[in-house]
Amino acid sequence: MLIQRRASNPDLSFSDSIHPLLQQVYSQRSIQSVDELELGFSNLLSPQSFKDMNKAVSLLADCLKNRKRILIVADFDADGATSCVLAMNVLRQFGAQYVDYIVPNRFEFGYGLTPEIVELAKLKKPDLIITVDNGISSIDGVTVANKAGIDVLITDHHIAPENLPAAQAIINPNQAGCAFVSKCIAGVGVIFYVMLALRTFLRKINWFVDNNLAEPNLAHQLDLVALGTIADVVALDRNNRILVDEGLKRIRMGRTRPGIIALLQIANRNPNRISASDLGFSVGPRLNAAGRLEDMSTGIECLLAESASRAHALALALDGMNQDRKQIEAEMRDQAFASLKELSLEDERMPPALCLYDERWHQGVVGIVASRIKDKYHRPVIAFAQSDNSEQGPIELKGSARSVSGFHIRDALDAVATKNPGLISKFGGHAMAAGLSLDLDKLEQFEKAFAEHAASLLSEDQLQAKIMSDGLVDSQWLSLESAAAIDSAGPWGQAFPEPLFDGRFNLLQQRRVGERHLKMVLSPVQDPQRVIDGIAFNVDAEVWPNESTAEIEIAYRLSVNEFRGAVNLQLIVEHILATV
Repeated sequence: MLIQRRASNPDLSFSDSIHPLLQQVYSQRSIQSVDELELGFSNLLSPQSFKDMNKAVSLLADCLKNRKRILIVADFDADGATSCVLAMNVLRQFGAQYVDYIVPNRFEFGYGLTPEIVELAKLKKPDLIITVDNGISSIDGVTVANKAGIDVLITDHHIAPENLPAAQAIINPNQAGCAFVSKCIAGVGVIFYVMLALRTFLRKINWFVDNNLAEPNLAHQLDLVALGTIADVVALDRNNRILVDEGLKRIRMGRTRPGIIALLQIANRNPNRISASDLGFSVGPRLNAAGRLEDMSTGIECLLAESASRAHALALALDGMNQDRKQIEAEMRDQAFASLKELSLEDERMPPALCLYDERWHQGVVGIVASRIKDKYHRPVIAFAQSDNSEQGPIELKGSARSVSGFHIRDALDAVATKNPGLISKFGGHAMAAGLSLDLDKLEQFEKAFAEHAASLLSEDQLQAKIMSDGLVDSQWLSLESAAAIDSAGPWGQAFPEPLFDGRFNLLQQRRVGERHLKMVLSPVQDPQRVIDGIAFNVDAEVWPNESTAEIEIAYRLSVNEFRGAVNLQLIVEHILATV
């Protein structure tokens, strides 16, 4: 593990009102101007720069005017669930008489608007299908819908293939010709923009006045947008930070739905002090557990719930699923590490990319396992499980891929598929995460082709795990004031990470708390009179505590710690890099 300090942009000039430590951090983030730090709803990008937005609005307005039946087809993750709930809420507020949803069970139907899902949709007799967080690759499904006389509006954010479905309108910033500059917007952000554009049109034609409807305040949906955006781990560019920031503010003020409150309460998170990481690590996984183990309808119903009691009951069910998911994940993770224990990062046989398969593995959890393996070995990983459809023919595998910086995993799958026709049945995804299907008897060939492609692109340096640090902190800024400034300065997240610093500290006291946590009392080597509490979670119990260690080099975050009414600075130690 190497430490690498982020490069600083010397051209940025900050106001004196910005805390000096935050100036240090911001100069090392991917911003070109200090104006990008100004958030606020008024700075959002315009919906009109989306390709096909006028077509989408016309489709939806026609459904409202003629009381047509609308069916939402959602993806089975937190982004899909929040997208579905947002669309249903707003369309009903706009006066839609019939709005329903289907969320595919990933084990029966797979991903997207498949022909099988369209057949299921026909039972609800929709005039229009709206896909949320999926659909950009659903060529066959859209063809079946068109033949049945069902219009299709695709809203998605995944990378578009060369050939697009013949939908009546496609809203996706990642399709050719779309001028919307925030290419990393989540699926829930896309459908939010569609609703913004539709409301503008309805306002112009006096729809709300003529139909005696209160014009909805779409800011009420930003709690969903924040949750879906953070849970989907999309990059937090300025536009996404605005959406997340506004959503977090609403949750902190209590202006959120019972389902989100219930999920926060079960996770022991205070809604009044919620951060983006609370959504990402506490609420998102509980929602996602439904889609991983069963289907996402429980999560959708929890977010749709209008009473606290119903929301709490559904949140409890989601929490139970998440506990089951953790147990399954732990077993699969142990099996994966056991199969790799003869390999190490120092072993020259370690390939530049890893493919793992075990017939015992759960299809809904392989993505998490791939992520854990990727974190340990710092190279692209694809974990495979058998598809539930394997009884109907050749054994089919479903793979979930996770990547490292600099290796676009969806493009890599595209390159392998192009070079090896027929090897991959289907694939899709993003730069850092993707999914694919292939037959078991082709796994060995795929593994070789994938490793060869990775080897052609990845350098030894890229395969070396690094800790990206914001540098040293002057001891005067090791304070509660600095921690509070960082805490209130977010939202922090993907591509706009929470500040992480490094430095050498005297280890004055150390003791284990819980099973694997290390509680410490530290002092900076350069300022030994300053005493600070620290804690490291999930340390190696065979190494720590270590009474022979008096000085450590650490990577850490500044944190505000509240305990028994007292508020103090605490260092969250992410890595203990070296000891002397």
